[in-house]
This record gives sequence, structure tokens and C-alpha cells, in this order.
Amino acid sequence: MSVDFTWNPPAHYNFARDAIASTAAARPNARALLWTDGDGAVVDRSFAGLNDHAARAAAVLAAAGVRRGDTVLILLSREIEWWELMLGCLRLGAIASPGTVQLTPKDIAYRRAAAEARCVIAGADVAPRADEALTGDAIARIHIGGGRDGWIDYAAAKAAAEPLADIADTAFDDPALCYFTSGTTGQPKMTIHGAGYPLAHEITGRFWLDLGPDDLHWNMSDTGWAKAAWSSLFAPWLMGAAIFVNHAPGFDPGGAMDLLQRHPITTLCAPPTAYRMFVRADLAGRRFPHLRHCVSAGEPLNPEVIELWKAATGLDIHDGYGQTETVLLCCNRPGAARQGAMGLPAPGFTLAVIGDDGAVLPPDQEGDIALRVAEGRPPGLFLGYRGDPERTAGVFRHGWYLTGDRATVDADGYFWFVGRADDVILSSGYRIGPFEVESVLFEHEAVAESAVVASPDPTRGEVVKAFIVLAAGHSPSDALARALQDHVKAITAPYKYPRRIEFVTSLPKTVSGKIRRKELRDKEWAVPQA
Repeated sequence: MSVDFTWNPPAHYNFARDAIASTAAARPNARALLWTDGDGAVVDRSFAGLNDHAARAAAVLAAAGVRRGDTVLILLSREIEWWELMLGCLRLGAIASPGTVQLTPKDIAYRRAAAEARCVIAGADVAPRADEALTGDAIARIHIGGGRDGWIDYAAAKAAAEPLADIADTAFDDPALCYFTSGTTGQPKMTIHGAGYPLAHEITGRFWLDLGPDDLHWNMSDTGWAKAAWSSLFAPWLMGAAIFVNHAPGFDPGGAMDLLQRHPITTLCAPPTAYRMFVRADLAGRRFPHLRHCVSAGEPLNPEVIELWKAATGLDIHDGYGQTETVLLCCNRPGAARQGAMGLPAPGFTLAVIGDDGAVLPPDQEGDIALRVAEGRPPGLFLGYRGDPERTAGVFRHGWYLTGDRATVDADGYFWFVGRADDVILSSGYRIGPFEVESVLFEHEAVAESAVVASPDPTRGEVVKAFIVLAAGHSPSDALARALQDHVKAITAPYKYPRRIEFVTSLPKTVSGKIRRKELRDKEWAVPQA
């Protein structure tokens, strides 16, 4: 499925000016944000209103001493102020660094020092941890949700502020965003994106989210994850669509489906965890009258989940693939979806599976997923890891950017995910991707979720181990473990079955809902096996 896309980046770009302020001038009354919370509050904000709040947020930041090029730590969940302050930073030309509200004092102290942040923004849940982390630090502090000693009261300051009309004329590659991303070793990396990065999300909005001015898009991602920049901020507003937000603690699949029924949400982006919970909940009789397009990202989605969701709703789930360091790289586009595949490369990119020598591999041969960079930096690719040129250089090879993921490509050009390079299991000479085993396990009615990792073995070197969360109505037993092993043997190659099974009540996950296989794998290899 060929799509024409020409990338002509401007010399200067500022999303707050060129997307938000321009839309506010052209369509001032058009809905930009429909925000709700767990207590029933609803805020319906137009583009003109959003632009005004962003200008006031910029004024509060400037009054706190934030200047162009300064880094601001924004440690908020889905409070409506997150959107105002992200845009406020862009208006000033400051560098916004969002973080999850789950950060510990140690995490906050590290980020403050590593990013040389000049300001921290937090609500009542995070502010005490920030105070502990920043004792004696003169960093400016802005508090969301009322007054706090030593902090600027954001609501009061914004109410008194004169909107800051000026918007920085940032160069396309001026640093604008700083995301801390965990690696396999060492402290989190600081992934830096330029001011032009938001514009590159036109690829995300057009070819994957399929958005237009009449859409209301709900992205369930946590604001501390870069996926929020993709689908809760830049892509929808670039396409003139409105964003739906539900600010409520935890995730309740029944409550989420109620919202899909109650509000005119047309497009949905949810992590695989959410879809797995939806299909294991009671979908019978559910009708989502406005919903027309569904996508998922973060990790591959099990084919069984896609089938169950479509049987209940009539809608496909379109997998998308990218990273904190990129925009959308690969996806199942509307009209060109292939169940279980990662999809086709997004327009504007040369994406391939390559070998160690940088050569593109033939169909169905496993290799590294790589993005071509030899002819110039593609749209949306990060500027580098701040303060770490060695680590930055380490992700480039033979004119390619290496994603760290493994895949195959079929004869039709569709990518098929194998796993993170460090997740692949090597057992008695066989290479086993954890995702395939997890997908087969999910087809069994007793399995709600699973994570498959390598476990040390004196004979085979490594064997497959599955950590399994059981569905309601099922209890752990040796008989069930054997039944699950037999189930995997019957559906896929017998060498892939989990020789070890551990039943657990939950799996470790990132704020985005992605399973942290590394955490499970590290524990396995730290404990001698009998």
C-alpha cells in the first residue's frame, strides 16, 4: 500500500504557535479538549480557550524564572494543567521534561541534577517527595492543587497573570523535550527531541490514528510516557482533532467502557494491557456508538485479543510501533491491516530488518529493526542522549539507527515482532521470541496475562519460563500448569513450550502498561535453579 509523503521541514517551528495559536485563530470555538475526572467533573475547552490558558501558563513559568533553554520537570498525571504547562514550556522555548507521578525522591533528585532543571511542577501526591529530594535546593517549585509552603500556587498565579503573548521562534532542532528512558544498564538516558519533533507527528496522526477535525481521540497512556506526546498532545491537535482525557486513579475496564458509551469518542489508543482487560471483562451488550478506529502500542498485541475485540465491537485494533526516540515507524494502517503483524513502515521512512553487517536481510529472516539515517536524520528522530555521546553513537551502525528490537519481514513487506534483542531466549540452539509464547498462552481461557523470559538451565543454557496471571475463576495447580504446557505444545513448535511456570497475582509493568520482562529475567538469573 503505497502512500506519497514528502518531508520538507521548516527552518523554524513552534507547535504552540504553528499548531495551537493558528488553529485558535482559524477555528476559535472548535473543541480542543474534553477533560473529565473520577468525581464527575467535566471541562470542555475550545482551541481559543486552550491557547489562552497556555499563554497564562507561560507567564507563570516566566515569573518563576524559567527562560528559553531551561529544563522544567513536569511531574503530573492527567491533571488538566499538564496540557497547559507543556504548551507553556513550548511557548517560552523551554525544555519540557514530563515524568510519572510514581517517581521516588531518588528518581527526582537524579533528574533534577542530570537535566540541570530550573523548575519542578508537581501536585500534592508528588510534592512531598520532591521536597525530600530537593532539600536545600533553590530550584523554582510550582504546585498544582492549592497552596504549599515554599511553592508557587499555580492556580492563584495563573489567575493573576497577564497572558504572555510572545512565542519563541524556535529553530527546528532547538531542544524542546527531554524524556528519561531506561536502558539495560546504568541510569536512565535523557532522550532529547527538537522543536520540530511535534510536526513529525503528522505521520502518526494521518497514517495510524487516522484523525481529522471531527474526531474526539482518547489515548489512555500515562503522561509520564512519551506516548502521551504522540497521542495525547501533538498528533491529534496537528490534525485539528479534539482530545479526550479521563483523570481518575487506576484503570477500571468497566468504567472505561462506560466512558466510551457516554462520550462521543471516535478513536481510541490503549495499551495491550487495557485491551486484554477489556476482552476478559463482560463485553456482551456493550455498544460504542461513535467509536470507529482503534489502535494499540507499547508492545505487540496478541492476535487472540484482536479477534475477541473485533467479535464484540466489529472493529480491528491497529498495532503501531515506534519509540521514545522516534515518532511512528511502522503500523497497520486503515485498509492495510494484517492481524498479528507490526504492520508496514510508516510513510517517510526507510525501515528494514538488517544483519550485523548492515545489509538488509531477505524475507522471513530474523534481524535488527533499523531506520535508515545515512541520507540524513529522518523526521522525528531524536537529537541524541544528552551528555552521553558514546551511548548516542552506540545506537547507530552502517548508516542505520538501531531500535534494539528484533523482527522478520514477510514477502509483502509486513514486519513481525520477535522481541527486544535482550528478551530473545536461546535454548539448546533454538531462538525463541517471548511474544509468540505469550500469545499462545493467552488463547487458553485460564490465562489473563503472562510474561515469558529466559530461565537458566545447566543442560540447555536457557529454558522458557512463564509467569502467569490467572483469569477469574481459575486457581493455580500442578494440573493446570501441565495443561498450559500441553496447550502451547499443541499450537506452536514443541520446543517453545514453557518448561517452568510460576503463577503470580500481577506482573511488573512500566507506567505505559508495558510488561517489564527484564525485571523478571534479572530475578531468575539471580537465583540458582534446582
